[in-house]
Amino acid sequence: MKHVYLVLAALMLLCLAPMPYGYFQLVRFVAMVAFGMIAYRYYVIHKNIAAWVFGLLALLFQPFLKIALGRIIWNVIDVLVAILLIAIFVYEKRMEQKTRVHNQPLPPDDKNKIDGNKFTFQIEGKLGPKELIYVASEEDKELTDYFEKNPDVLEGWGKMIGFQVIYLPLLMKRLADVDVVRYRAPYLKDSELKSHVVGNDFLLEYLENPDDRKHIKQGFIRTSNIQRKDGEDKAINRFYPLSSQNGEPINDQLHRIGRQISDEKNRQKCLLERRDNYDDWGGDEITNADDRFNSQIEKENINDLIDEVKERIAKLRQRGISQYILEQLIHPDDRLSTLVITSDYRILLPDYNDLEIKMEPLVKAVYLLFLKHPEGILFKHLPDYREELMQIYVKLRPNGLTDRAIQSIEDVTNPLLNSINEKCARIRGAFVGQFDDHLARHYYIDGLRGEAKKIALPRDLIVWEEEDV
Repeated sequence: MKHVYLVLAALMLLCLAPMPYGYFQLVRFVAMVAFGMIAYRYYVIHKNIAAWVFGLLALLFQPFLKIALGRIIWNVIDVLVAILLIAIFVYEKRMEQKTRVHNQPLPPDDKNKIDGNKFTFQIEGKLGPKELIYVASEEDKELTDYFEKNPDVLEGWGKMIGFQVIYLPLLMKRLADVDVVRYRAPYLKDSELKSHVVGNDFLLEYLENPDDRKHIKQGFIRTSNIQRKDGEDKAINRFYPLSSQNGEPINDQLHRIGRQISDEKNRQKCLLERRDNYDDWGGDEITNADDRFNSQIEKENINDLIDEVKERIAKLRQRGISQYILEQLIHPDDRLSTLVITSDYRILLPDYNDLEIKMEPLVKAVYLLFLKHPEGILFKHLPDYREELMQIYVKLRPNGLTDRAIQSIEDVTNPLLNSINEKCARIRGAFVGQFDDHLARHYYIDGLRGEAKKIALPRDLIVWEEEDV
């Protein structure tokens, strides 16, 4: 693209000469196509201002609906655009030169380290299969300055090779501006959200062999395999060194690493797949709601939640924020909030920045029913609570019971139907959609199969503003 800038600049300057009319038509068409391509390039790497500038230039030079400005004004525009293109060429050339250092090359053993690049990490889980994380045991100031000033370099390179590249210091700055931190720790105040600082050596704390740290100076890691040993999962990560001290441009190093990753993946067709969590219901035949209950106590998959909750969590994990990285970066505590049922039956968590948990009327009625029974309720005894649930529902819908509402209440208290499980899933979703499950599990309905289902939140944290609910 750098040479395209110079060619376009030359075409613009030639417009100052007495050229035939066909030349100007050709320049308009070439400029429209080239500026459109440049605008798209900047859009892909998230340089929005530059994308807008070249997009407008493409519209200005398009030959179909000509903009009549007069020859003098067009000559001024041609000169200004030529200067802009030359300036961009010089700037990008200098940025490329900054990645070159004329110091002595790395010792042979370090230069070839990429051929023996497997390191074992003791972690509960693994990085995402499409994640590359920048790590460093020794800071390379030239590298870190380059990446922090040009975050689009790593992001654009990652897109080209099909990976999300995570640069932890920048990631933490982004997290401070979105809902991710508050999702993990809803009790944090605005001033506390800015306090999380993570360095590029963060993941090296989890190396199985601490001596490997000296071999990982600067570069990227990715999970290539998971091995199970002594009943524990261990992540085998591959390391790809990067340096500003070996005389090779950073962009060339990135290109070489991308090729190596592609070659490794092609050689390793059969990667271990993530083990699925299969439901064990003690038999193939399911006869009642209790058999279908998805107990989080039994460590079943939290991702069975309703679609809108899964979408919410997916949004929080955007920009390369994997579940494991998210959990390790932000260490929440079990600071529980008081749960307040207001006089108008809203569910509030005042210690979580006055968060309100919203539910549909029947779902909320089921929640309030279980909240009123700290001892829990066996699903097979649900018919005994039908009248009480109906009274709670009437409080929430004072206009009266419709035939449809009565039928829904009968369904939800029928232990042979799945309606109660659907309501429990929606209750769980209402909380997990707002903050992480490590806290939410204290607030939703849970319990082992065959046993009473209850809300685990301590009773002294529950406040009823109106006790006759």
